[in-house]
Amino acid sequence: MADAAVSLVQAGPQRIEDSPGASSTGRKDAIFHGLCFSAAMVLMATLAGLLISLAVGGWPAISHFGLQFFTSSEWNPSGTPDHPEFYGAAGPIVGTLITALVAMLFALPLAIGIAVFLVEFCPKSIEHWVAIAVELLAGIPSIVYGMWGLFVLAPWFEEHVMTPLRLVAMDHPGGFADHLMTGASSGSNIFTASIILAIMVLPFIATVFRELLLSVPTHVREASYGMGCTPFEVVANIMLPYIRKSAVGAAMLGLGRALGETMAVTFIIGNSHAFPKGVFDSGSTIASTIANEFAEATGDLHTSALIALGFVLFVITFSVLAAARLLLGQETQ
Repeated sequence: MADAAVSLVQAGPQRIEDSPGASSTGRKDAIFHGLCFSAAMVLMATLAGLLISLAVGGWPAISHFGLQFFTSSEWNPSGTPDHPEFYGAAGPIVGTLITALVAMLFALPLAIGIAVFLVEFCPKSIEHWVAIAVELLAGIPSIVYGMWGLFVLAPWFEEHVMTPLRLVAMDHPGGFADHLMTGASSGSNIFTASIILAIMVLPFIATVFRELLLSVPTHVREASYGMGCTPFEVVANIMLPYIRKSAVGAAMLGLGRALGETMAVTFIIGNSHAFPKGVFDSGSTIASTIANEFAEATGDLHTSALIALGFVLFVITFSVLAAARLLLGQETQ
């Protein structure tokens, strides 16, 4: 027994690296690391390939029209000897930005209100079912929203909003209603398209905000109430500041969905390439223009112009996400 103890002391402690299973574990770790790295590289290669394809495909149109491609709203696919074909992206670009921003102006406050209600005020007996109903709204296909907007919302908006405003504008020329109706066409316009977008992005933002509010520690909320704070003070001064950084990501999620939405907007925005004169004017977005015309694009220049629009939409979306990431980085410093 003593001899065995002496031999163990002389041999010294066996290192973990020298154990029989160490080499096998090291190989598994190396394989796992390689698979994760490969997955990340496949994603980056796909993103780079998509960007390069859009840039190469859209370059003929951008080089042919130059800066006018971004500043002009003229869109003339059927060229004639006197008036050759011309493609300007200013109308769809402006329409994309306006519809997305107006949709966020409607959706963001409503989403915060829904999330606060579910977390703070909703009776426990129905909270689960209301949350499921909100999440189910996100699963409705966009074409259903578009058909509802075209056959229900647009006629209602034309009858109950635009017609009274027209009458007021006629009775008071030069007034607020007259300026508001500048460029107004029908119930299918930029404003109604923005409402449809707001309804579509609302469940996404509300669901994420609810999960963020639930992440606020219970003892923090209870301590605030114990100090005599009202529900409004708890929400405004404790809960919302606590999730401030993550809330930016939730808003960007909704904005990204609004920027790239296609079918619902195509149904109801009016599909006019002209530069919109107001929110009640017909317009178009980058996605709706591509959806409407890509199947009919027979000429190389027309196809290149649509691909260039896709490249512009990619750049806009990337810029929005980069700006959001920059804001989050500044808040963490």
